[in-house]
Formats: sequence, structure tokens, C-alpha cells
Amino acid sequence: MPALLVALEAAHQVHLVVGSNPLAGARCTRSLEAGATVKLVAPPDVQLHYGLAKRIEDGEVEWIKRPFSDDLLTTLGRDEVDGVVDMVFVTLGAKVPTSTHISTLCRRLRIPINVADAPNLCTFTLLSTHTDGPLQVGVTTSGKGCKLATRIRREISATLPLNLGQAVDRLGGMRRRIWEEDHAAELCMDLEADEDDAGQTYTFNKLVRAEDVEAAKFRRMRWLGQICEYWPLQRLAAITDQDVETVLQSYVASDSSGLDTKVLDARRRAGRIVLAGSGPGNPDLLTRATHKAILSADLVLADKLVPAPVIELVPRRAQVHIARKFPGNADKAQEELLELGLQGLREGKNVVRIKQGDPYIYGRGAEEFEFFARHGFPPIVLPGITSALSAPLFACIPPTHRGVTDEVLICTGTGRKGAPPDPPSFVGTRTVVFLMALHRLSALVESLVGEEKKWPRETPCAVIERASCPDQRVIRTTLEYVCAAVEEEGSRPPGLLVVSQACQVLWHGKQKWVVEDGFQGLDGLDELAAVPVPTTI
Repeated sequence: MPALLVALEAAHQVHLVVGSNPLAGARCTRSLEAGATVKLVAPPDVQLHYGLAKRIEDGEVEWIKRPFSDDLLTTLGRDEVDGVVDMVFVTLGAKVPTSTHISTLCRRLRIPINVADAPNLCTFTLLSTHTDGPLQVGVTTSGKGCKLATRIRREISATLPLNLGQAVDRLGGMRRRIWEEDHAAELCMDLEADEDDAGQTYTFNKLVRAEDVEAAKFRRMRWLGQICEYWPLQRLAAITDQDVETVLQSYVASDSSGLDTKVLDARRRAGRIVLAGSGPGNPDLLTRATHKAILSADLVLADKLVPAPVIELVPRRAQVHIARKFPGNADKAQEELLELGLQGLREGKNVVRIKQGDPYIYGRGAEEFEFFARHGFPPIVLPGITSALSAPLFACIPPTHRGVTDEVLICTGTGRKGAPPDPPSFVGTRTVVFLMALHRLSALVESLVGEEKKWPRETPCAVIERASCPDQRVIRTTLEYVCAAVEEEGSRPPGLLVVSQACQVLWHGKQKWVVEDGFQGLDGLDELAAVPVPTTI
């Protein structure tokens, strides 16, 4: 038979938890969250779970340092119920004879009992619960699979709109005030009726029909019931405290709620910002989520180095602003970008901030997240394929390779406000990727091969520029010749420097440097997509 699901008011109850394992700690936490007083029964010599020991140390849980005995069920409870405990949780498992004994005793005393992994010994089971303020959504599988119940609960809660708990709170407050005001109106009408016996009142000559009085009494409550039943949850979640006041005041004089559903729907579709990584350069390497965000954008704020093929994906209706960053103007350009984004959000636009590579790899992504969140617009952050790991791949350089390199370090070649960073010391089995380093390459190489860092001058390295783009270029060389190679061949930003023995795993050469131009690494995919897939019957 299906269980009877109830929401139990547990404040001030006494809950007894038997056991000392992590599950006992979880049971204590659930009871404490519900406002109950928790008492743990376990022998004094047992090893308590860390979280449980911390709650006991903080005085949140009382530890009864003795094995379980029958008298505990009728002596540890509240005085108003003659010492009987309100609820018992046994975490010892079904195979321990004590669990069966406690279950039998609790059933006899009509004390609700839950025994871990033993549905036949339980008179109740706990629900997997999603809590958002006053809103609670619980899922149970009747003891047949708590992991499955947890998954179902997660998937249900993921479909609920944000701030729905606040909406429940507001609508509950509205319901209470409607009931109080209607009740007060009834009392006033009763008083006026008594005054009629004594003489004329201010309602003299005003026709008041019984059906009008009844309609006025219930119309707001009926309206509240209808919006709870029929309005989309996203619209309910958009209701504010001011909307509640508008409804209460409007219905005093008319049958209209005073709320414009178009305004509410526009509010829930208010400005939204996405921080998205554009990857190393090729638009085929965008994530599907980033591509969707670009296609839905009203305003695009892009870094200067985001490749043109990515910008070309932006729909024509959208406004595009490229960061005007150049030496000495980086901070002002960043401020301008943030203000443009904030203005667009306040106008209700979908703003997409496209950043080269990944937003959180030397991209100021966290700073921008903090800025917009502080102004009430927490961004959605979408990862991008960082060039620090993908560019070596396109240059046939495995950042890790068995027997050669076993770690990867990503560094910046430019410190804050242009200051030179402190590069890492030499480790023969390490691959180091330097981003934003080519404009001060000489100083960086000098620091690496100096007495302090001790990188050998013959260490293989590679400069990779415009990775994954048609004009990709790779310069393969060593630390000894890399500066001369870049000076001779020129610069093609954006670029990075890879320093590692792995640079020679898939490529072997004895020249001072070798230059490789062009990239066709993804062309074969288009050909594969055009080939029909055979089917078998």
C-alpha cells in the first residue's frame, strides 16, 4: 500500500538517534534542521564520526554515553508527554538484533521508528527533500532505493524556477492578509447592523445587496487560488512585495488585481549575461552552449583577440562591441566593457561576454562575475577550450607523455600592470605553457636560463600562434634560439610559448628553428559529415 505522506512539525520534539556512524550524523543534522532536540545513544568507547563529534562538542547534540536500554525511550523525552521520546532513528542496520528489538518496542509504545536499510522495521521513512524557504519538495521510494529517490528529487528541483520559495512566502502572506481583512470587514458589517437599530448610519440610502457582500468577501481569495492554479511558475516567481501591495489595494475598489501579466513576464525575462569562452580560435571548437548563447544575444562584448569567424556567428540584429584594449588603456577599456554590459542588462537585453580561450584562465572572468553579481545580475559562465592545452595538441605536442613529462604548468608571461612575473624553476618532467609572453620574450628567456631558474638552453620549445585558425603558425626551436626565431619571423598574435621535452616527442629536427604555416586539422570532419552512414537490416 502507498505510504501516507505528511509534513511533520518537529520543533521542540526530542529525537533519539542510536549509533555513531556517518549516517547517525546525517540523521542528527536532519532533526536539528527541523528544530528538534537530538540525543545520541552510543557507548562511551566508540569512535564518533567527525561531524557528529563536532556537533556534540558545540552542544547541538547530547551524547548519552551508554549502550541502548529500554528505559531510554520513556525517560529522555519531554515532560509534557511523560518523558516518552517523539521519534527514534536506528543506524545500526537490519542484521543487528538490537535494531529489531528497538523497532518492536517502539511499535508497542507507538513511537515513530526508522531503522536504516530495514523497511520492514520502520514505521516511517525519510523523504529526499528539496528546500527553498517555505517550499519543500519530497520524494520517497518507500525504502526501496534512497539513491534513486535522491536522483529523482534533483531532477525535479532542477526544473523549478529561481526564487519560487520567495514567491510561496509572498503568496502565503497575501492569503493571510486577505483572510484577515475579509474577517475584519465581516465584523464591521455586524457593527453597522447593530447601529441600524439605533438610527441612521453613513450607509443610509446606499443599496447593498447580500450577493454583493458575499462577492466582495471572496473575490480576492478566488483570484489568488486561480493564479496559483493556472499561472506559470516562472510568472509566480517574478511577483515582488510591491505586487502584493498592489493586489491588496486594487481589490478594495474594483474586481481587478492591478497586476499586468505582461509586466511580470517581462520582468522574468529581464537582462541576462553569459560569460563564454570562445576557445582557441576555430568556431567549430565552440561549445554548443556558447553557440546557443551567441545566437540569442542582443549585445555582444568581445575581446580584441576573439577571431573574426566567431564574431561572424553573431546575428545581425545584435550590437557588437570589441574591447578597445591597447597598451596603457587596458583598465579603462575593461571598465567601459563592464558599464556597457550593465547598461544592456538594465535594458533587459541578453548580453554575451565572449572571451578568448576560457573565461577563468587569465581572462578576468571571476572579476567580471563578481562585478555583475554585485549589481544583481549573476552571470551564467560557459567554459571554453583553453589554448594552453589545445594549442600544443594542434602543434603535435603532447603536454604529458609517459616517460617524458608527467605534469603541466600554465603561467602568464605578463604580470599585473605589465610587471614581469616570476617564472618557475626547471623540472625536467614538466611542461610549462606561457600565455601572453611573446611581447616580452627576451626577458622571460633570460630569466629561465639564468642561475636562479637553471633551465638548459637546449630545452625544446615551440611558439604557437593563432592556434586552430587557417593562418596558424608553429615555430619549433629551443630556448637558445627562440628569441632570434621570433625576431626573424615576426609576430602573429595571439600566441603562446610551450617549453618542454615533450616538444620533440612527435617531431624530431636538428635545425635552429623550423616554421610551419597553416592549419587543416578539422577539414576532414566536413568530409566525414558528407559521407552517408551505412545501415544494416
